[in-house]
Amino acid sequence: MCDRIIDLLMTINFRNIEYLKSGNKVQKKAYRLLRDYQIINRLEGYSPIVVGTIPIQVDIDGSDIDIILCVDDFDALEEKLSLNFSQHAHFRLQRATGHVIVCSFSIEEQLFEIYATDKATEIQNGYLHMLKEHEIIQLRGEEFAEQVRQLKRSGVKTEPAFCQLLGIEGDAYTELLKYNPADNSINYE
Repeated sequence: MCDRIIDLLMTINFRNIEYLKSGNKVQKKAYRLLRDYQIINRLEGYSPIVVGTIPIQVDIDGSDIDIILCVDDFDALEEKLSLNFSQHAHFRLQRATGHVIVCSFSIEEQLFEIYATDKATEIQNGYLHMLKEHEIIQLRGEEFAEQVRQLKRSGVKTEPAFCQLLGIEGDAYTELLKYNPADNSINYE
C-alpha cells in the first residue's frame, strides 16, 4: 500500500505548472493565464507554487488561482507585486500583522490570490493541505472529489469539506494534516 501511495503522489510535480497544460478545462485556462501573463516568471526568486483546489480538480465556479511564495524582503516583494500586477482588475495588496503579504487581482475574470510568508513554500500549509487532499482523492476516487465539490458549492471551505466526509473532528486545518489515508486513521504524534 505504501508503494501505491508514493506512486500516486509522484505522478504530478506540483512545483512546475506544466501539469496544468494537459488537465481539465479550468486547469488549461489557469495554465494559459499563468503563461500568457508571465505570472510565475514574474515571481521567480520567491519559489512560487500554484496550490489550492484547481491543481487537484476540486474547484468550483469562482475558485481562485492560489499561488504561495517564500519571501525574505517584504518591502521588495510589495513593490514587485504592485509593479507587476496593479494594472489588473480588483488589485489588492495587504500586509498582515507578522510576516504575511496577500495580493489579489483578476485577469480575464479569473481571480488570483498570492500568499507570501517567510516559510519555505514546500512547508507552507497551503502546499501541505493540497498534497494531502490530492493523496486522499487519488485513493478515494472521483466520487469523493465530487462530494467535496458539492459541499464547497453549499459554502463549506475545502479542508472542512474533506474532514466532514472523512469523519475527522476538531480543527480541519490541523487534523487533516494528521490524517493517514492508507488506513483511514489520525496520527497523533
